Amino acid sequence: MKVKFWGTRGSLPVAATAADIRSKIVAALTAANGRQFGSPEEIESFAEQLPFAVAGGYGGHSSCVELIAGGAEHFICDLGSGARPLGQNKIATHGPQRPQTYHVFLSHLHWDHLMGLPFFVPIYLPGNRIVIHGCHAEMEAAVRLQMSEPCFPVAFSQIAASVEFDRLEPGGTYEIAGVRVTPKLQLHHGDSYGYRFEKDGRSFVYSTDSEHKLNNPETAAGFIDFFRAADLVVFDAMYSLADAVSVKADWGHSSNIIGIELCQEAGARRLALFHHEPVHDDAQLDRLLEESRRFEEITRDGRAPLEIISAYDGLTIPL
Repeated sequence: MKVKFWGTRGSLPVAATAADIRSKIVAALTAANGRQFGSPEEIESFAEQLPFAVAGGYGGHSSCVELIAGGAEHFICDLGSGARPLGQNKIATHGPQRPQTYHVFLSHLHWDHLMGLPFFVPIYLPGNRIVIHGCHAEMEAAVRLQMSEPCFPVAFSQIAASVEFDRLEPGGTYEIAGVRVTPKLQLHHGDSYGYRFEKDGRSFVYSTDSEHKLNNPETAAGFIDFFRAADLVVFDAMYSLADAVSVKADWGHSSNIIGIELCQEAGARRLALFHHEPVHDDAQLDRLLEESRRFEEITRDGRAPLEIISAYDGLTIPL
């Protein structure tokens, strides 16, 4: 199995500004420091040595993550604005005439996790099957509202693909297209749900828009079990720990530090920091990743190392 990130920002999409791009150019030229390059290959080699915040970037789409499970059917977590490039990729790969089945797992019903639906091109192609899974009783109503006046000019009734809604129960385990899926209730306004996916001895946990209270060990134990020995945990690390427990307490999000501690206790193999704060630029996210890795190292306490990455639009991770 593989996981591909199509949108990693929280709360709303963000775009690189002219000032952002200019600062990257200035940083790259400063690092070059008068070097002469004889070919594009030499330039590419030099660029690979630059910090990610200079040579690349985390992207600006809101939450959308694909699980590539190895079967004919597709698995998608959330339909943020990253669903648009995901849909374009599927049409380019499979063509518009070859019907496909898409399983969508909604963490919750806030707009930053639904806004990509009207721009997800496969919904407009006859023969495609879209199965929207989730635990909210209002799931179908919320999805239909996303494509209704005055929210959007194209009505839900104009979707050409067949759309099904599948209500799941948190704590239950379901066999869906050869993958075992277990949803879990999370603390967030209006509730959110994480998902654990398992197949062929590999496991992937998608856990975003979830707040973790430090004074609730019973709840923490439940998430440790949910993350247990996962090959990858995608975790809401929107805030610093100080923000998460003070000025932004009860805002429904978590921090890199809490994600590290839970994954260490769970014996997870890899943690992906996700749902990035929209006001954080690439340099800030680079620093957060560096600080997270240092914190993991000094708190490891004899446990196996936890690999930490910071998710970015376009990143693919084999499990």
